[in-house]
Amino acid sequence: MPDGSPPPLVSVQNLKMHFPIHAGLIRRRVGEVKAVDGVSFDIAEGETLGLVGESGCGKSTCGRAILRLYDPTEGEIRIDGTDIASLNHKDLRAKRPVMQMVFQDPQASLNPRMTVEAIIAEPLDEHTSMTTAEKREKVRELMDAVGLNRAFAGRYPHAFSGGQRQRIGIARALALNPKFIVCDEPIAALDVSIQAQVVNLLEDLQRQFGLTYLFISHDLSMVRHIATRVAVMYLGKIVEIAPREALYEAPKHPYTQALLSAVPEPDPAFRTARTILQGDVPSPANPPQGCNFCTRCPQVIDICHKTEPAMRELAPGQFAACHLYNETSDHAEAPEAQQEQLEVQ
Repeated sequence: MPDGSPPPLVSVQNLKMHFPIHAGLIRRRVGEVKAVDGVSFDIAEGETLGLVGESGCGKSTCGRAILRLYDPTEGEIRIDGTDIASLNHKDLRAKRPVMQMVFQDPQASLNPRMTVEAIIAEPLDEHTSMTTAEKREKVRELMDAVGLNRAFAGRYPHAFSGGQRQRIGIARALALNPKFIVCDEPIAALDVSIQAQVVNLLEDLQRQFGLTYLFISHDLSMVRHIATRVAVMYLGKIVEIAPREALYEAPKHPYTQALLSAVPEPDPAFRTARTILQGDVPSPANPPQGCNFCTRCPQVIDICHKTEPAMRELAPGQFAACHLYNETSDHAEAPEAQQEQLEVQ
């Protein structure tokens, strides 16, 4: 963080979320699933950090642990100056208005027995002392903000389309005027024609209310549209984090290069060779020694199987955890050269 700049709104340091594995008649603990294993990043106020990676990499678990929907195994989570990882349940409840979440499946996250008005007003019931009339007016204002007709306040979730249900979820998240919102794949369950509308709505609300987002997604094209910076996650760890354009134009980590090569490009003139990764993602219950990506990396070297790479700044604001960029290694120039060979092939 540059000298003189304000502290980040969200600061995550060495976050770990391990789930125990029990077996046998007495349910003895025999291991653990390392869903999130030592994640660190900052998010400045008003910024959108995109968190990307393939299914099962731990990005949704990371988002839930940051909001203390899971109790983290280890690490520090500082939001608006408070370390929420160490708060008791009473103090955590008082902190809830600052941080909210928009869930992936709008149908599963809305109570089918509650009207839209009751769903949006529920946070107001729990955390404010507003009168019934004040809550009703607040709900109407929130429905206006997310583009829902006020006349639909008495309807139930089943009467709405997927995009409209997601707007209800966004309105509920905005009810307590939060500073930070985790968007957990908010467009994954929606039709393609509706996805752009929801993302544009999130951008408009960010400008209107000064929101800060952690935008979790596997849609790299949509992340490029909305994110300020992008963090790439693989098997519970962040392998690269960089400003949006720097990451998409000059990815450093071999996994990021492979991930971006899979993004469809409609213009044949801009298509590049695909990097096909061999094998399957290792189990988070038994990750490989050294670099988590060493079993599938097309540019692997001996040290990758032995030592975990440290996160290093390779360009202004662009960090990657890869032994290929180790200053003491003879392979420091290997990534660009090998990427050119892959493209030629």
